[in-house]
Amino acid sequence: MTMKVGVGVSKDKNASQAGYEAAKVAVQKGGFEKADFIIAFASPVFDQNELLNGIKEATSNVPMAGCTTAGEITNDGPTTGSVSVMAIAADNIKFYTGLGKDVKKSAREAGRAVAKEVKEKAEKAGDSLRTFIMFPDVLTGNGADAVRGVLDVLGEHFPIVGGAPGDDFLFKQTFEYRDGELASGAIAGIGLSGKFSMGVGVRHGWMPIGLPMTVTRSEGAVLHELNGKPAINIYEEYFGEKAEELRKEALARMAITYPLGIKVPDYEEEYLIRDPITVDEKGSITCAAEIPEGSEVRLMIGSKEKAVEAAQDAARRLMKAFEADNATPKLALVFNCIAREKLFAQKANDEIQAVRAIIGKDVPMLGFYTYGEQAPIGGELREAAKINPRFYNETIVMLAIGE
Repeated sequence: MTMKVGVGVSKDKNASQAGYEAAKVAVQKGGFEKADFIIAFASPVFDQNELLNGIKEATSNVPMAGCTTAGEITNDGPTTGSVSVMAIAADNIKFYTGLGKDVKKSAREAGRAVAKEVKEKAEKAGDSLRTFIMFPDVLTGNGADAVRGVLDVLGEHFPIVGGAPGDDFLFKQTFEYRDGELASGAIAGIGLSGKFSMGVGVRHGWMPIGLPMTVTRSEGAVLHELNGKPAINIYEEYFGEKAEELRKEALARMAITYPLGIKVPDYEEEYLIRDPITVDEKGSITCAAEIPEGSEVRLMIGSKEKAVEAAQDAARRLMKAFEADNATPKLALVFNCIAREKLFAQKANDEIQAVRAIIGKDVPMLGFYTYGEQAPIGGELREAAKINPRFYNETIVMLAIGE
């Protein structure tokens, strides 16, 4: 049997019916009677337990994983208030699920726990993992630490991709799914083993402006000082606005176009994007992810045109892996930062369709708008020593699997 994949979507107001309908349509479109694995992304507007019950009923309770979102993505483009399900049937791939709980207590330990569960399941079946997909809650813990925890178990250069669950831009609570189990403040994970081709694309498109500055004081995601001055000065000096005018929502809105970029050592033009969220009375900026002391930071600028170009570049990089294997993508997963959706506004579909044109318009696609993304720098998969997974903001990450 060749790999078969289908995607279904529902906006039914009844959560159970929505889950059932989306899953049933996904299986039907896949052209098989029973799936081997289910991936589900859904709006938090649904009763999550009822939603999962509907999916389980429609798929005979096969293994699954997923999470809530800040918007769902399929071949038809972005949507909200829906549940989107991908059903996969493949005798060349085995799927192993895991769940790491209590991210708030220790994101790194939760990362270790989910990776350990997945790895042990694969080893018990006599398999070796080839890649790991993760959905880490970042409202309660450090996303970069979650990635480190997974790497602690799977190896420093193991291929990891994924997206941080969302909650429709409310930033209150996300939910993670594993085999019908509902969790919050957790990390859901999927390990894949078998014979298949895969490619990863990862780009953001934001360009550095102004002079580089050094992080002289920070604590996790809180950036206190740059070059010995209050962090907010980086915005005041460039825009001439006082800190009082950049509080909370104002700074968050500005960050969509002007985030911060951390220079990645040993990668000449690579920057990890960090979203500034709020600024306090002392001028310290809280970001969406950590900014380590000693890092080189620059103000970044983005545009819709550059963001689309970056997404296209990422898709082309992804396709190179399939060209090298003389293979074809059979499915595509997209993890796209909610900040990009806000940047594009009513034209968010332009980015998705630009990507589809490169990967293949007939390739089933499923994804969501995230609160952070995970992938190897540059989408590297070929040279093991160069596979360096990181945690990103304002970035599009794509994983395609095929044969």
